[in-house]
Amino acid sequence: MKRLIGICLFFFALLPSVAGAEGDAGKDYVGLVSPQMDTHRSRWFYFASACRPFGMVSLSPDTDTEHSWGSGYLYGSRYIRCFSHIHNWQMSGVAVMPTVGEFKGNRGMDAYRSAYTHDGEIVKPGYHKVYLTDYDVVAELTSTTRVGFHRYTYPESDCSYLLFDTGAFLAHGPTAYSEVWKISDTEIAGWEIMERTGRRPKNCPVYFYACVSKPMKEFVPWSEGKVISNRGRLERVSGKDAGAALRFDTSDNEVVLLKVAISYVSVEQAKRNMQAELVHWDFDRVRTESFDEWNRWLSRIEVKGGTHEQRVRFYTDLWHALLGRHILSDADGKYLDMTGDFPRIRQIPLDAEGRPLYNHYNFDAWWGSHWSLNILWSMAYPQVMSGFCNTMVDMYRNGGLIPRGPSGGNYTYVMIGDPAVSFFAAAYNKGIRDYDVKAAYEGLRKNAFQGGIRDHAGYEHNPGAHSGGMKYYEERGYVPDGRPDVEGMHTTGASMTLEYAYQDWCLAQMAKALGHEGDYGLFMKRSRNYRNLWNPETGYMQPRGVDGNWLPGFDPLELTEKGGFCESNSAIYSHYVPHDMKGLIELYGGCRKYTERLNSSFEKSEPYGFFRSPETRQGNWTDYGNQPGTGMAHLFSYAGAPWLTQKWVRKVKAAYSDVSPYGGYRDDEDQGQMGALGVLMAMGLFEVDGGCAVRPTYDITSPLFDEVVIHLDDRYYKGKTFRILTRNNSAENMYIQKAFLNGKPWNCFQFYHETFAQGGELVLELGSAPNRRWGTGKLE
Repeated sequence: MKRLIGICLFFFALLPSVAGAEGDAGKDYVGLVSPQMDTHRSRWFYFASACRPFGMVSLSPDTDTEHSWGSGYLYGSRYIRCFSHIHNWQMSGVAVMPTVGEFKGNRGMDAYRSAYTHDGEIVKPGYHKVYLTDYDVVAELTSTTRVGFHRYTYPESDCSYLLFDTGAFLAHGPTAYSEVWKISDTEIAGWEIMERTGRRPKNCPVYFYACVSKPMKEFVPWSEGKVISNRGRLERVSGKDAGAALRFDTSDNEVVLLKVAISYVSVEQAKRNMQAELVHWDFDRVRTESFDEWNRWLSRIEVKGGTHEQRVRFYTDLWHALLGRHILSDADGKYLDMTGDFPRIRQIPLDAEGRPLYNHYNFDAWWGSHWSLNILWSMAYPQVMSGFCNTMVDMYRNGGLIPRGPSGGNYTYVMIGDPAVSFFAAAYNKGIRDYDVKAAYEGLRKNAFQGGIRDHAGYEHNPGAHSGGMKYYEERGYVPDGRPDVEGMHTTGASMTLEYAYQDWCLAQMAKALGHEGDYGLFMKRSRNYRNLWNPETGYMQPRGVDGNWLPGFDPLELTEKGGFCESNSAIYSHYVPHDMKGLIELYGGCRKYTERLNSSFEKSEPYGFFRSPETRQGNWTDYGNQPGTGMAHLFSYAGAPWLTQKWVRKVKAAYSDVSPYGGYRDDEDQGQMGALGVLMAMGLFEVDGGCAVRPTYDITSPLFDEVVIHLDDRYYKGKTFRILTRNNSAENMYIQKAFLNGKPWNCFQFYHETFAQGGELVLELGSAPNRRWGTGKLE
């Protein structure tokens, strides 16, 4: 039974505003999203149904609760084990489960799980409804930014429970310790300590405050697998394996509502988050407001035309680009800083009305985001980019390093290099500058030398280790493989060298824009270090040993790290020079030879769906399932063959067009990066250099849609919209015949960001045969 106890306005000041920049938010973009796409082999942070854009709460059913991969909501799994509130990079917590009948909470999820059915299941951005067949319970989930809202419809029973399995093993590791206590007959609170992992090096707390709409009949605690039977007298329990249940008497089809607010700071802060965002009990209102908010965000980019499946894939990709990374700070701007020797509570600066100026975020590495999120966010969601820049600058002030993937308020050293530099360079050079630019540049420059974040290989947490190889890079211009005494993962020197060279170029662009001419010269010189890996005898980038010689046994298709490359191979990384395509093409012997070589790679991998295949190996020439190869189709334009970019971008999009639970990204979606890539390819805009040049440019290819409208944020850009129109668009008509930019004939495959920021219109006439002359003109 619902009990309406009060209504107040939501306080969503901390979500980046989309006011004044969205399109037709009245359209049902939410209905075009397919959240269950590719959930047959989910990753813990891949799926979060009842979640707001970047929401701190990412509430959804969990069918599998062990391991970072193959966990969370898996479409083919038979059982739901719990509904948990955090699906984040190396973070999890607050597992809840409704049960009926025999009490099994103390026996763990294997005992109290329930079978469920996809019949009648509803999954939308911000809402999930599913039937638990073992308990005859209908479960519904929605949320605000920091509060999970549950609606459970129970059968008649005097043994209806809500389990809070605070000591559960969730995803990345066990819960080190937890505590939960009863506040009143309708309130409980608690905290959990997420045990450190190989990626997140410190234990991390999460606190919760929960309210139910119906007074409980009994508070049932357990510890170490045993129910503590004292007829309700014990109102607090703690330990390594602890939890508590709330027991109710329910009539048939009785609704029990549950609100769970979280914080990484304290229980009191969790309660304040609830007071700021959800003081009433109107579940349908919150669900509607969640849909409305998602529609506002998704309507930033409107598309018309194309097939229904293409529109579903587009908005599902866009949803992922706005979903995977999550807010860490509270409604009043407090956040947990774990970069030092002990935890500290920090405060985000407030505006004149006492509201935080931005959010703090938890996120996986920016590795590869120069071809995805950096471009998309800077175009359509610049304030989101600003929030992440501010987060990283604060972490630099707090802990001494700009991060490449923080979790739980601390560094993880995930992946390699310093991909934050391309993020900042793109932001700054596109005019997104509302953060401490001086501190940002100072931190990025520090990262580019020994002792900076580049010097730490993946998940290397020993303060004395320097497996990133910056000593070698500074002295030799490359990082050798086979180095002694390396720690961590992803210690492949060839990948490091190529990525460091690109990152040097990005830093040089920022240095030039800031007037640091000496640094500009230094980093531009270092950006040519990619040439130190080019072997003219084989025509590939190859790893070198500590002795300076090429490593023996070279195989360009080798995908394991013994090949010298991180999560990829030489056949793909040999094209990884996004900042100097002219120089790379010269190494290959000129435009014709480069085009033939690149085209051959796509032809050989097309039968394998442009996805690596360790079994056959012949598909390993390209890979659109992982970051290092996701710019390859756009490289033809730089060799004078834009028509081949148009062809292969369309073919890659067709190969990755599935929207079913058993298709989608094929590999690691990485918190919205592959979603953002899909959006860009479908819109027909890209930036091979990641948008980091002092004067950024967009690369043009053929969109999937008749019309694309990008609504610009007037806090950063002068224009209102940038519109892309196509004529004669179809699956066969993939080739650009003519183009007009703001009414002017346009024969260059690029145009400047400053033109985009002013607003305008790009018209593309398409045909079934390539126009090999279009796009070959110079950028004016």
